[in-house]
Amino acid sequence: MLERHVFLIGMPGSGKTSLGKKVSGNLRVPFIDMDKQIADAMGMTIPEIFEKQGEETFRTIENNMLIHLTREAPSIISTGGGVPMRPENVQIMKANGLIILIDRPIDQIVGDIKLERRPNLEGKGVAGVKKTYRERIGTYRASADLTLDNSQGYAAGVEALERMIRLRFGMYVM
Repeated sequence: MLERHVFLIGMPGSGKTSLGKKVSGNLRVPFIDMDKQIADAMGMTIPEIFEKQGEETFRTIENNMLIHLTREAPSIISTGGGVPMRPENVQIMKANGLIILIDRPIDQIVGDIKLERRPNLEGKGVAGVKKTYRERIGTYRASADLTLDNSQGYAAGVEALERMIRLRFGMYVM
């Protein structure tokens, strides 16, 4: 059982959702994908929200969802890549849980992700994704309580994230 939330931050394609889902199952704690929650609540995909309502409206919706989720039972929460870029969101996460940066080399990210499914990266190409990474990585690192190096593959990432959470919350470590 978690005492507080675990917020996973990082670039789109860093592994927040895939690692978070697996570890939440292993630990038998709830998992929440913020983007999925927003899409379900709005009845639109994230790219549709960006297109129809704009990024600024989406960021406000994202902030409201973050506040809402902090009122739920402690969970592992995969945040959208832009969440930590707003200082008020970092304050909310710090006040309600542990922030773990899932850091993955940018070359691995661009080799894996489908840019058309990432509204803030679509149309930017590899150079644009790398630029976004450079713009965000300092804020991600400054916001995080812990950083997980997710460069060694899925199994290693799952093991490392689970171990981090177990150690931080005093859960039995295997």
